[in-house]
Amino acid sequence: MLLSLLSPPPAPIRFFTTPPFSKEKLLMRKRSRTLAKASDEDEDKPAFNPFGFVTDNPSSRSAIQLPESPAEDGNVGQMLYRIEDKGKEYGSYIKSGGFRWFVRETGSPQSKRGTIIFLHGAPTQSFSYRVVMSQMADAGFHCFAPDWIGFGFSDKPQAGYGFDYTEKEFHEVFDKLLVTLGVSSPFHLVVQGFLVGSYGLTWGLKNQSKISKLVILNTPLTVSSPVPGLFQQLRIPFLGEFTCQNAVMAERFIEAGSASVPNRKKNLLCGSYVLKLEKADVYRLPYLASSGPGFALLEAAKRINFKEITSQISVGFSSGSWDKPILVAWGISDKYLPRTVAEEFQKGNPDVVKLKLIEGAGHMPQEDWPEKVVDALTVFLR
Repeated sequence: MLLSLLSPPPAPIRFFTTPPFSKEKLLMRKRSRTLAKASDEDEDKPAFNPFGFVTDNPSSRSAIQLPESPAEDGNVGQMLYRIEDKGKEYGSYIKSGGFRWFVRETGSPQSKRGTIIFLHGAPTQSFSYRVVMSQMADAGFHCFAPDWIGFGFSDKPQAGYGFDYTEKEFHEVFDKLLVTLGVSSPFHLVVQGFLVGSYGLTWGLKNQSKISKLVILNTPLTVSSPVPGLFQQLRIPFLGEFTCQNAVMAERFIEAGSASVPNRKKNLLCGSYVLKLEKADVYRLPYLASSGPGFALLEAAKRINFKEITSQISVGFSSGSWDKPILVAWGISDKYLPRTVAEEFQKGNPDVVKLKLIEGAGHMPQEDWPEKVVDALTVFLR
């Protein structure tokens, strides 16, 4: 009894309805749980890929493993394995002038209607002419379409080692190729596109006697011709080196050159233009296979003087300077070169230049609507 009176009373029992934490500690716990949940979710996502722009796009995803898989699930090696044999219709390799050319050929040397040489522009390749040259062979022509040196499936020599990607050198190797192919003059010449496409025209100015008739598809023809952003970027130090290694550069250039998708049933354009996968694969392939095509394009873009070349073309094909028949077949939905370029060019030599506007086609009519190009060629080359 005495001991109980002297002992201190027991501490009162307290019941807490909430944990004995301050408001700040509760917020910290909540934030910690949120971060942990986000971390778990991130583990299921692919890691950041700094070069995702090469593969993370609609036309590339289907080329890598399964269509529904994220682009990062595949790699360049798998993509190359899937597409390495595509896009070589009618083509073979030919040694000429110390280089290996890839040349497409349709028809026969005995074709009665003559020979047509098709020259592509940058940053594309002769693949763009595959449908046109096949149908022109059916119409009785012997057709050749080479990949320029540095482009497509032809050799891509390193600048400074036998080829520097100048206008003069492109002309010289083309002369040698014509001899190797056994092309007799005069022949019909079809040209399209920027840079090497323009070099095809300046070659023609220096070899007028070798040309029977000239066909020009969407090519810079006047000093007012705009220069696309791609070629401007290639001429900027460091940015050019990075830009030239974009594996989807060629297909994106083609897609941006046409505002919409050709609707052949309604003869009009509708929706955003996206190359079909089987076509995109071929335009992408050279740039995926090695760095050579990108650096070849870079060197060519650095060396060309666009204003000088277009001035040379505008003056050289004007009245009094050129008298061979010219057909300008122009895709009127070209986002790089407006139709005013073609109209201005025609005014410089109206007696010789015939203008044919192609509705439903953009910068590359031979790719956008080859049937209409064939119709125009067939009538003009009678």
